[in-house]
Amino acid sequence: MGETDKWSEVAQYASWMNVASITVYILCIGLAWWSLQAFRFDVLLRRPKGAQAIMLQILLSIGLGQLVAGFFIQYLGLSMSFSRMF
Repeated sequence: MGETDKWSEVAQYASWMNVASITVYILCIGLAWWSLQAFRFDVLLRRPKGAQAIMLQILLSIGLGQLVAGFFIQYLGLSMSFSRMF
């Protein structure tokens, strides 16, 4: 019975970490989208209001948000595992 409780606890911890990871990814992508709105794409692109320019902004925000979120999630995971060492 004790072994089942441990696995249940581990599964619950993993599910909360997954929910936290998804939340961090969504927030970082939104933050990247917001910050890219300040960038002047009209200087670089021929049609800054066209569909291709909007798709470029979406892809850039996803890529930038993924990098930032990956950093924070990895930092969180390492700091939590580091605290268990002592």
